[in-house]
Formats: sequence, structure tokens, C-alpha cells
Amino acid sequence: MRRGVIAGNWKMHCTLEETRRLLEELLHRLESQPACEVVVCPPFTALSTAAALLHNTPVKLGAQDLFWKEKGAYTGQIAPGMLVDVGCEYVIIGHSERRGRFGVPEPDFDATILAYFGESDATVNRKLRAALAAGLTPICCVGETLTERQAGQTDAVIRRQTRAALEGISEGDARKIVFAYEPVWAIGTGEVCAAGEANRVCGLIRTAVGEVAGSDAAAAVRVQYGGSVKPENAADLLVQPEIDGALVGGASLKAADFLAILHAYPAS
Repeated sequence: MRRGVIAGNWKMHCTLEETRRLLEELLHRLESQPACEVVVCPPFTALSTAAALLHNTPVKLGAQDLFWKEKGAYTGQIAPGMLVDVGCEYVIIGHSERRGRFGVPEPDFDATILAYFGESDATVNRKLRAALAAGLTPICCVGETLTERQAGQTDAVIRRQTRAALEGISEGDARKIVFAYEPVWAIGTGEVCAAGEANRVCGLIRTAVGEVAGSDAAAAVRVQYGGSVKPENAADLLVQPEIDGALVGGASLKAADFLAILHAYPAS
């Protein structure tokens, strides 16, 4: 049976003091044996502080990105081994914002600026392989924009991104990946994908994994939903049979909201 995983993506939020306060409140109120795995992904600057606070607790530490090289002249990049060294067990890869695909683009983010983010299916694949080789559990994000959904391209986009992510990855490694379906149009917009449709697309991800890595990997791989997950909608999403957890954005920055989402995960 797949064990669910709920991860909080803090994005570009939290100083060291804010990290300490948020995690202390979360840990104080967290059940000793949560029903699913719990992960928090602070910014790079807060990883060491978070690691110290999370030591010997049920909450695992994750990062928001990595580079696929272990060392070299790659200014500003973070190697997989560096994340392991600081205490990370998880890493988010291919988030839509890293791909330059925003639910609500900034008004001054023109094509030139968006190209700065630059993540592609090819770089996602390299990062996945590097993360797996380092012993990290990757959370691989896939999802369609509003324009793609309106054009009836949702399924094609999801299949392409999932299959490309798995290129050259063994069946054994494929089953270790956590996929996160994040409809781009529902990230930071307050919109949420209807639970039934989110379940359908998460099932599509599982099918695509099976096409590349086989039925055993498809059955084992965990698929989250991410896109304006809140305490108000978490229960409807997390009860769906194809959804094994959530990738939570803004709601993970408030301990009470994140805990409410954790409590919405169905007990086994």
C-alpha cells in the first residue's frame, strides 16, 4: 500500500527566525505518528536551521531545486550532495515556476524574463537522475497552463512531461519518484481543480509511468495534487483513490493551515 506524502513548498519565504517560529509551532502541535509522510521545503538559506529543528522528528526536510552536477564552475547552483550533507531527504524538481509557467504571471515578466527560469523536460530528467543517484526522493512536478487546458491539451501535456521525466530511468528508480500534478492555472490563483478531475489526471500520470517503467512502478509511484490546496478543500482531494498526498504552497506557511491539511489525510 502506498504511503501518502504531504509536502510544504515554502517558495521564496521565511527568514531564519521565521523558519524557527514556524517549525517550532508545527512540531509542537504535530501528532507523533502522522497518517502520512510530512515534508517541508524551505529556501536554501534556511535548510541548515530547519535540519537542526527537524532532527529526530517525524517531519522530513526537502529542498526546492538542485543541479545535476556534483561540483564545478556552476555559479549559483546547488549540488545533490550538498543537499544530502545538510540533511535533505526530498527535493522538488520541475516546479512550474522553475519552468517559467506561472498561474498569474507578473506584469513585467515578458518572454525574455520568463526565459530566465528556463527549466525544460530535458533538465528535469537530468535533475531526477542526479537526485536518485544521491539517494534523494524527488518530487517531480507536471501540469498544464490555462491556455493548454482550454485548448484540450491537458492529457497530452501531462503524458509528455511524465514520459520525458522518466527517460533513461530504471523501473526500480521510477517507483521511488513522487509525482505532483500541479495545474498551473490553479497555482497562486485561488482556483482549484475539481477533485474528480484532479483524480483523473493523477491517474493519467500513473498510466504514463506504467507505459515507460511498467505496471509495478505505476502501482508503487506516489502522485500528489498541488494547486491552491487549503484546509477547506483538502479532504475532498485527499480521499481520491489516485491522489497520494499534496504539494502545498501558501497554506504551508501557516502551521494551523498545514496541520489542518495533514489531518485531512485519511487514516489507513
